[in-house]
Amino acid sequence: MSRGPWHVAVLMGGWSSERPVSLSSGEGVARALESRGHTVTRIDMDRDVALRLAEAKPDIVFNALHGVPGEDGTVQGMMDLMGIRYTHSGLATSVVAIDKELTKQVLVPAGIPMPAGKVVRSESLHEGDPLPRPYVVKPPREGSSVGVAIVTADGNYGSPIGRDVEGPWKHFDELLAEPYIRGRELTTAVLGEEALLVTELRPKSGFYDFDAKYTDGMTEHVCPADVPEEITQACRDIALRAHRLLGCKGTSRADFRWDDEKGLDGLFLLEVNTQPGMTPLSLVPEQAAKLGIDYAELVERIIEEAL
Repeated sequence: MSRGPWHVAVLMGGWSSERPVSLSSGEGVARALESRGHTVTRIDMDRDVALRLAEAKPDIVFNALHGVPGEDGTVQGMMDLMGIRYTHSGLATSVVAIDKELTKQVLVPAGIPMPAGKVVRSESLHEGDPLPRPYVVKPPREGSSVGVAIVTADGNYGSPIGRDVEGPWKHFDELLAEPYIRGRELTTAVLGEEALLVTELRPKSGFYDFDAKYTDGMTEHVCPADVPEEITQACRDIALRAHRLLGCKGTSRADFRWDDEKGLDGLFLLEVNTQPGMTPLSLVPEQAAKLGIDYAELVERIIEEAL
C-alpha cells in the first residue's frame, strides 16, 4: 500500500499504569496523521475493543498502547485473529520483550550484556535481601520505570524491608532483583533496520523514574550523548542486535546503564521497549528529529513498515 491516504485506527489508553502516557502518545500520532491527510479513528481501549475495531474497518491499527494488555501480546493476538494489520511488534516478540526475565533468556546467550538477577516473591524481601546491597527491584512486566526501587545500604526501607513501607513489594507479587549499576542512563532507538542515536538522560534529582520521564523539565536529554565513540557504537550495535534477536518491528528502544569507570565492560542493556512512547517528551521522536525525520514522517514510516 502506498503512502495513502490511509484509514488508521489509533489504539490508545487502556487500563495499565501507563494509561496517561498512552493517551498522550496516541493523540500525538492521531494529529500527525490528520495533518498528512489520513483518516483517523481514535479508540480508547476498553473491553469492547474488538467490536469497535470491526466496526471501524481500518486499513491498519497504530498501536499506541503501553503496558499490559497492549504491549504483552494480548492485543496483538486479538488483531491476528481478526486479520487486522497493526504497527510495532507481533505476538511472540511482545510476549517475550515485556518480560524482563524472558528477554534475558533470549539475549544473554547471544552475548548481549545484561545485569544478572533473579525473580523473587515480594514477601521474601521482608525476611532478607535477595542480593547484596545496593540492588534494584522492579516488576518483571511493567514499563516506564513503574515500581522501580533502589535498595541501598543506608536506604530508608529498613533491613530487611519493612512490611509497612511503601514500595513495589506492596503492589506486585513478584519482583526482579538486579545488582545496582552505578553510572549513567543511556538509550538508543531503532527505526526499521537502523539504530538511531544515543541519548543520555540526566534527571534533575533522584533517578530516571516515571515522574522524571514524563514531567517537563525534570530530566535533561543530552542527544547525542557526550560519551566515547566506542560506547556510542556499542549502544547502537547492541540495540540493533537485540531488536533483531527479539524480532521487533517498526521501532524499539533499548535502555542501558553505563558505569563510566569501567569503559565497555561497564555497559549493560536493561530492557527493550517494543512500543516506545510517542509523547512530546519521548525519546524516539527526539532522536528521529535530530536526524531530520519529523514527527509525522516518523509515524508514517512506522506504518509503512507494518503495511
